[in-house]
This record gives sequence, C-alpha cells and structure tokens, in this order.
Amino acid sequence: MRVKKVKIGIKSVKDALADFVKAGEAIERGDKVKKEKGTYFESIEGFRKALTPKRLELLHLIKEKHPQSLQELARLANRDMKSIVTDVEILEELDLIDMRRKKEGRKESVPMVEYDAIEVLVAV
Repeated sequence: MRVKKVKIGIKSVKDALADFVKAGEAIERGDKVKKEKGTYFESIEGFRKALTPKRLELLHLIKEKHPQSLQELARLANRDMKSIVTDVEILEELDLIDMRRKKEGRKESVPMVEYDAIEVLVAV
C-alpha cells in the first residue's frame, strides 16, 4: 500500500510571518535553512472546509474509476462541472491529486491519485 504523507498544520498568520522572518534572518547570517513543505490553516475549521466529504469522495472516485477527463469525473460524481473544477484545483493545491495534461487533440486534464491512503500529521 502506498501512503502519501501530507503535513498539515494549524498556524496563525502572526506565527507564519514570525517563521518567515526567522528564516530570512538565518539566510542573512549565512545559516542553512531547512526547507519545510506543508499546508497550514489558521484554524481547524479552515482545514475542514478544505478537505470536505465531497472532495474525499472525488479522491476515491479518481483512485477507483480512473476517469480520463474532468468531464468523466463530473459524470461519475453526478456533480456539475464548475464544482468539480473548483474541487480538483483545491485538491491539486493540497498536493492530493496530480493532473496529467494531454497534449494532443482537445486539451483535457486527467486527474490521478497514485496512493492508497493519506497520512495527515496535524501539529498541535
């Protein structure tokens, strides 16, 4: 089973800016700064709004049915195209799906989920 590790944290804007300043000061001193990759929300409510049950359902549909376009995904999910595009963009920003862009013919995008589970680490 392939597991995708996603670092998700709850951090205020003030704390995020303070971390940014610390990193900038360390760079100015010539220190090495460890790259930190993750997605941060201001509150647990923000996290819940980003990873909704409908978006989790999309992840499952993409994994199980392998739709070859966003139109096919919309049909499988029985949802309108606008909401599918919005949700796919959010899931892509969260690094939970990959989009393979077709180069020939119509420029369609193929959503891909190449893991079996998501491990979410929430800093407290």
